[in-house]
Amino acid sequence: MAFPAPLHETETHAALREQARRFARERIAPHAHAWDEAGEFPRELYGELAAAGLLGLSYPEELGGAGGDASHALAVSEELILHGKSVGAVASLGSHAIALPPIVRFGTPEQQQRFVPPVLRGERIAALAITEPGAGSDVAALATRAVRDGADFVVNGSKTFITSGCRADLVTTAVRTGGPGHAGVSLLVVERGTPGFGVSKKLKKTGWWASDTAELFFEDCRVPAANLIGLENAGFVPIMMNFVAERLMLASNCVAIALLAHAESLAYARERAAFGRPIVGFQVTRHKLADMATRIAASRALVHEVLLRYLRGDASPALAAMAKNAASDMCSYVCDEAVQLHGGAGYMRETVVERLYRDARLYPIGGGTREIMNELISKSEGYGS
Repeated sequence: MAFPAPLHETETHAALREQARRFARERIAPHAHAWDEAGEFPRELYGELAAAGLLGLSYPEELGGAGGDASHALAVSEELILHGKSVGAVASLGSHAIALPPIVRFGTPEQQQRFVPPVLRGERIAALAITEPGAGSDVAALATRAVRDGADFVVNGSKTFITSGCRADLVTTAVRTGGPGHAGVSLLVVERGTPGFGVSKKLKKTGWWASDTAELFFEDCRVPAANLIGLENAGFVPIMMNFVAERLMLASNCVAIALLAHAESLAYARERAAFGRPIVGFQVTRHKLADMATRIAASRALVHEVLLRYLRGDASPALAAMAKNAASDMCSYVCDEAVQLHGGAGYMRETVVERLYRDARLYPIGGGTREIMNELISKSEGYGS
């Protein structure tokens, strides 16, 4: 099925999609399998993506961005996944999308100029650190402590499951500066090379192999108070605002992954023969492909509805949660069907759909679990009240 461009997209979106498509085919797709097996990709790719005008989309030009809005950034991300065929690489290339927004929205002009432009030029890598061994979706329970000491905060604790954490040059970090609960949370930017801060270990995952994921430690780590983003003990609201955009991005990723799985399956079904004819000639195959396409179209429509509302300033956490759950469920289904359609080949590591099947498993967990999303939806709808 040819999935048409969304109705809200303009010639600018089409041009960006073409640019991203060309970059993905030339610089990502030929290396996707090797990078996945190696567990990383060349750092130079950040600079190349920036030079192509694709890294700074949705960021203001005065901070080194390329302008545009979330719709432009999501369109490019979709093309990079669909034609680059490496979810892990694209995920790491986009880790700044959750690390920089709090700085752009709540940082001082000095902080914005110091932290943002180098990242958008591809010179530095940015990551977001919220999750801890004892606190994931429950942000209000985080325990990493930052105590004010003169011109510094002294930070102790750990973070885990941090995308781009191994190579990050700056980490937007959620810390506890006050009492228990959400009212005691702040955001600090911790930079690579700060004494007492480092990577405990690189984590091995089911999917997203090309994306480095780290466990970080803070041991009497002195961070300048000048790196505090926004007001002390007021970090919870920026984190929640960030979650809406992140969940929209994750839902959009799911659509891109499913589109790729569908395309790979259709191509394979046309080439693979059984009992004297291509397997696409069997009704069971055609109906599988039809069900996959229908679910993709439905989820894509919901994601674009949430996107349009987000662009209008209606950043509904509940609607973003619905989109994430619906899209991640759809993606898991489509990738599972794609492996089944490929048969034994679908279980082999050199096959694209095998990689997508593993990559898809992250989405009902990352950015807030499926169960937490249902809690957000339940509260919004007033269930149980």
